[in-house]
Amino acid sequence: MQIKNLMSEDLITIDKDQNLSDALKLLRKHNISRLPVTNNKELVGIISERDVANKLGSSKAESMPASRFHVSSVMVKDVIAVPGTMRLGEVADLMLEKGIGSVPIVDDNGMIGIVSKADFTPLANGIIFDKISVKEVMSKEVVAVSSSDRLIHARRQMLDYKVGRVPVIDDDELIGIITSKDLMRAFINFRKNVPEKHQKSQIKEILVEDVMSSNPSSVSKEMSISDVSKIMVETGYNGLPVVENGDVVGIITQTDILRLIAKLES
Repeated sequence: MQIKNLMSEDLITIDKDQNLSDALKLLRKHNISRLPVTNNKELVGIISERDVANKLGSSKAESMPASRFHVSSVMVKDVIAVPGTMRLGEVADLMLEKGIGSVPIVDDNGMIGIVSKADFTPLANGIIFDKISVKEVMSKEVVAVSSSDRLIHARRQMLDYKVGRVPVIDDDELIGIITSKDLMRAFINFRKNVPEKHQKSQIKEILVEDVMSSNPSSVSKEMSISDVSKIMVETGYNGLPVVENGDVVGIITQTDILRLIAKLES
């Protein structure tokens, strides 16, 4: 299958000179996690929820509201784009190799679409995927935080381990999950509601429990990949903790499913 048959053609873009507040409004309005960035309609970058969370949570950006940043100062500039004729498996391999969540699709006239890991997830359905269990695909190395950890610690963990979500575990029990979207919203609300002169000290007082989603969905390691794919598509979740006898034994994400699809395609 050529990647143009999987891509989303409904392109929502933003100009590099618009401010970060404009990007946030578009992300919320269209319920998307990333935006291609243009300059005179030419693709020059891409900006994601994770990029925003990383920027607003950094010490260098302390006390500055989102409206003070231009999109160009937050976006990833080295964008990898591919032609619509590239094979699905090749694009999956490229995304895994480069550690990227989406790829703009271009032709001679410019950008014609975009494909993300979420677009691959529905493909993990059918007889082959019914026979593959979560335990064969999941990541066993789980990066986790506790509810009493500071939010800036959770951000640091996501940055260091290059993950977009971490389970919240207290006394060996899964009690929540925190994602890049949660971080982004928390930092934005903080800057809106806390006076600038108090932000440097008070940012350290925000705890994971103040931001996390409680009672998160989870899956068992015996569940089929096909069933996990359906859950992700229906809920919009990008990753799910894997629980056995009350213990978190792994996590399965869209990246794990993308890796499986790439392997089968090859």
